[in-house]
Amino acid sequence: MPEADPNRLVHCIKLDRELPGLTKPPFPNEMGQLVFEKVSKEGWDLWLQESVRYINTYRVDLSSRDGAEFMMKQLRIWMGLEEGDLAATAWTAPTE
Repeated sequence: MPEADPNRLVHCIKLDRELPGLTKPPFPNEMGQLVFEKVSKEGWDLWLQESVRYINTYRVDLSSRDGAEFMMKQLRIWMGLEEGDLAATAWTAPTE
């Protein structure tokens, strides 16, 4: 998991709180910069957990253009930056 920068607070658009941000953008592109500026380390950790469900359900190849585009679309929807429904995953919450 990436490290938090305790000296840099961001207003996390996912958690709606001021929290420590990431130490650097997670991707070397515009989306990575947007995540760096608007998502906290805690929020990013939630996405990393969620993203595994998509990768496993759809057997996403992140090295392929289609796989990367699919994951970026899910990330934009998850962050609330794009309208739409998140893709269904095979994961189900444990029952008590």
